[in-house]
Amino acid sequence: MMQRLAATLTIIVLACGATPAAAERLVVSLSNHRVAVTSNFVGEELVLFGTVEPDLQTNSLRPPYDLVVTVTGPRQTLRTRRKQRMFGIWVNVDAREFVGVPSYLGVLSNRPVVDIANQETLRRLQVGLGYFLLPQRIGPDFADTVRDDPFRRAFVRLKNQQGLYRESSTAVTFLTPTVFRAAIPMPAAVPTGTYEIEVELFASGNFVARTDTALEVIKTGFEQYVADAARDNGLLYGMATALMALLIGWFASVVFRHD
Repeated sequence: MMQRLAATLTIIVLACGATPAAAERLVVSLSNHRVAVTSNFVGEELVLFGTVEPDLQTNSLRPPYDLVVTVTGPRQTLRTRRKQRMFGIWVNVDAREFVGVPSYLGVLSNRPVVDIANQETLRRLQVGLGYFLLPQRIGPDFADTVRDDPFRRAFVRLKNQQGLYRESSTAVTFLTPTVFRAAIPMPAAVPTGTYEIEVELFASGNFVARTDTALEVIKTGFEQYVADAARDNGLLYGMATALMALLIGWFASVVFRHD
């Protein structure tokens, strides 16, 4: 009797564990999945549309919702230097290398992220500029530092001044309790490559659902031709550049020569 009861309980536990937790679903669509960068590119704003779909099993919704859209550009390694005035001149006294950090990082939400969930949830999900991991090379080790680290603050500030790191609490708008739009700004200095877009849904401070999409930033026209030539035929590109510089110098000497 006890063995049969234990087997029954085991089956119930396994069945419950195999059943996914009831939760809403996100369905999103991007206005443009490819951004073309030309010589006169001054930036572009993309629009992400989406809706919150009810759970298929319970067919229930739990508004009001909060939404956070995190856009990350191609990863790169950058170095930040700290200058100090010594003997009347400014010199580099320390440096820190940021390894594998996004070249572009946008955190877009319908209200401040600190009001959407508690710090533990934000830190675990890396929601918000203050909670996004930016690994640094510290000696032989790699680690992220506290939010008040001077190198991290300087790095984020410089990226923010370039328009490449930003956090906006008004970029997401709920058109209805379940339909939303998000404005994704792409500055003129946006790096080329693949951009990942992660959309996270919250209800009453709890993480509910996640979905993702992507977009691509490419160079087109003459700029793309020059970039391809420099990458694929480095020697010929260098020789052509040197020859062009000599010709321009000779032409300028002829035009501005004084008799």
